[in-house]
Amino acid sequence: MLSCAIVILTASIFGLTYGLTAPLIAVDLAADGHGELVIGLNAAMHALGVLLVAPAMPLLTRRLGARRLVLLALLASGVLLALFPWMPTVWLWFPLRLGLGIAAEILFVLTETWANALSPERMRGRIMAAYTASLSLGFAGGPAILAGIGTGQEAYLVGALIALAALVPVLLPIAHAPPPIEDKPRHPLRFVRIAPLAIGATFLNAAVETAGLSFIALYAGAMGWPEQDGLRLVTTLMVGAIVLQLPIGFLLDRCDRRRMATVLAVLATLGAFLWPWTLATPVLAYGFVFVWGGLFVGIYTVMLIVVGSRFSGSDLVGIYAVMSLAWGGGALVGPALAGLAMSASPALGLPFAIGLGCGLFALAAWRSRGT
Repeated sequence: MLSCAIVILTASIFGLTYGLTAPLIAVDLAADGHGELVIGLNAAMHALGVLLVAPAMPLLTRRLGARRLVLLALLASGVLLALFPWMPTVWLWFPLRLGLGIAAEILFVLTETWANALSPERMRGRIMAAYTASLSLGFAGGPAILAGIGTGQEAYLVGALIALAALVPVLLPIAHAPPPIEDKPRHPLRFVRIAPLAIGATFLNAAVETAGLSFIALYAGAMGWPEQDGLRLVTTLMVGAIVLQLPIGFLLDRCDRRRMATVLAVLATLGAFLWPWTLATPVLAYGFVFVWGGLFVGIYTVMLIVVGSRFSGSDLVGIYAVMSLAWGGGALVGPALAGLAMSASPALGLPFAIGLGCGLFALAAWRSRGT
């Protein structure tokens, strides 16, 4: 159990560094007078790093081992972050951001794989739910750190120290490494065929999460909410997404997981369609989005658990790598579709677009017998 706790802590630290660097780099580029094009291209370097290393993850894990790769990724993250303030030209930030994307992908895939490999089947639901909650907590903690220390050079050094500090628990003898991978890596398209539902859940989660962070406050404003109250609504949703993973994980150790995915998707669908009416009553709205956020993110938690219980070795690493690519695709598509939906109908567009996505997944989950 101590090994699982260390892996979960590492995932949280990864989320923390990512949640800190993404807005930090964007703000600093804007402060230096660079426009949206340069900021967008720099952010794309992170995605490019993910795309470059994801197909090679099963092979790298087989050759180097999970623990060594995690240590290398943490070390690279710390060094790269520390280099940002010392670059003589902003264009050197692009290869640094590429390197951060590669390191982030390694940490994202291997902490999921490691946590699943160490989870006994009777506790897999609770452990992976704690993993998801800790990862989300890390994402939310990054902006909180920036709010406290600002966006100067010290912010990069804080991020670097956090990443380097994570080396210590991973190096401890009690952090048992997952079993080495013996089977040969397979083609990435194979993973799409054997786990389409898990990959679809990841795409949906990323699309809705990024669209929600971008547009829920604006949507609340269109419904007559003051700006600060709309931002509090986003925070409430995120807190629900973190806190409710733990009871959901408890249930997942005691019920049929695939059926639970369908139930959560149906509830998320119905809940999304009810947004326009619940937001008319602020007291009701806060409690409603708290519960809805937890139920929705629970879909992703279920899929992590189902994949971990069915697959191992290079298949498990490969599926998680493809899931991370699906996350990037969802993060790209989600805000664009949400913007189009809100342009068509400020009051109904966003919730109905989210409800449609959840409904399609619920139908796929109901008809599917696999992952």
